[in-house]
Amino acid sequence: MVTQQTLQGNWNELKGKIRAKWGQLTGDELQHFDGNVERLVGMIQRKTGEGKESIERHLEELTSNGAATFAHAAEAVKDYSHQAVEKLQQTSQAAADSVRQGYDQAEKMVRQRPVESVAVVFGAGMLVGAVLGLVLRGR
Repeated sequence: MVTQQTLQGNWNELKGKIRAKWGQLTGDELQHFDGNVERLVGMIQRKTGEGKESIERHLEELTSNGAATFAHAAEAVKDYSHQAVEKLQQTSQAAADSVRQGYDQAEKMVRQRPVESVAVVFGAGMLVGAVLGLVLRGR
């Protein structure tokens, strides 16, 4: 049996499918659905003359299809999130490897040419200090 919760949870999607099956129902009648499954079944019976069991069976099929669609969408989102996490892990690992390689190269350069390295660092520090001094004096 279709439950009130199931119908209300998927109501916007189900309204169109119900109207497609039972065209005698107006949008206004379906718009005022209050969640009472028995009233909905009774209204469809009065409008269409179809049997209660047949109506309930069709509503059950509609809601089970909706649940399957929802489950499929949830599974797709889950797969996508796993792929995104894996890609993020790969990218962060590549960035860490690149930084490590750059550090190793810089360390090798400093070991091979310590005097030049000290001179370059001293010059860079003087340049940064001069720029900061000009910026701060301009305020």
